[in-house]
Amino acid sequence: MVAPSLTSLTVGGGCAAKYSAARLEELLKGFLPVEAENLLVGLSPADDAAVYKLDDERALVFTLDFFPPLVDDPSAFGRIAATNALNDVFAMGGVPLLALSIAAFPEELPTEVLAAVFSAADEQVRAAGALLAGGHTIRDSEPKYGLAVIGTVHPDAVWTKSGARAGDALFLTKPLGTGLVLAGHGKGLAGEAELAAAIRWMTTLNSAAADALRPFHPNAVTDVTGFGLLGHAHETAGRSGVRIRIDAAALPALDGALEVARRGVRTGGDPRNRDFAGSHVESDGVGDDVLALAYDAQTAGGLLVSLPSDKAVSLEAEFAARDLFLRRIGSVEDSAGVVIS
Repeated sequence: MVAPSLTSLTVGGGCAAKYSAARLEELLKGFLPVEAENLLVGLSPADDAAVYKLDDERALVFTLDFFPPLVDDPSAFGRIAATNALNDVFAMGGVPLLALSIAAFPEELPTEVLAAVFSAADEQVRAAGALLAGGHTIRDSEPKYGLAVIGTVHPDAVWTKSGARAGDALFLTKPLGTGLVLAGHGKGLAGEAELAAAIRWMTTLNSAAADALRPFHPNAVTDVTGFGLLGHAHETAGRSGVRIRIDAAALPALDGALEVARRGVRTGGDPRNRDFAGSHVESDGVGDDVLALAYDAQTAGGLLVSLPSDKAVSLEAEFAARDLFLRRIGSVEDSAGVVIS
């Protein structure tokens, strides 16, 4: 018997499967903020991971992330899922230490498929400098995989999404369009080369980018995932009390992403992200294809970085010296909301 493809068992994979940001905000309104002296980052406001101070030199960064398959290759799925979870630690300025698997799979799937997912995840965790030390697996008709990850960071060097300041420059460390390329490939509108490039970016850890960024002491950092660039920019702007201005022409796109958008393809996360951020975004004159790119739910996306503009040239030089991707996409101003123009 031939095993079914992983994506045929899902209704939506990757970060596009996330609960909508608008509904999540409504849900979290019912939770009282946890008040604890050493809880540096919790739900008030929420961020990419929780941070708990141990002493003057060490704090723990703790996160978890899992989702259904977005590709059929089990090794690629395991590596993507692991990357996405590990990147939350890097987005807080931390370094991963230990991970546990969170897995749900149909019993009918061959053991070899599960083994490939776990093995690829283990390799990615080790590449991040951490250890995969166990986990928990349950039966489920829809496969899902991810990690709970714990890392460390200096208490005075935690990156949050709430510190952007007027006068900052805005950068992105990966191109956009993973959701569009995957959806386009499924419809025959993107080829194998475009799919392979998207997978390559989704399996690129943000560790090297974080290492290059760390000496520059950024004001705000988040990783661009399920809420899309504009959703995460809206979060950063709102929590920082600033306006973020994005240059539409500067947005980097994966090969094939804009072409797929021009063919009218939209991913499941697109309407949810527009519902969440759209009323806070000014986008007069911006083409529908570019807006689709900016609202596209990303999986294991890059870092969105806000830092003083007088550091921008030096940051670009540092990334270039390390042969790392970096694109300046906008600026931060007084006022509120997000403008893409």
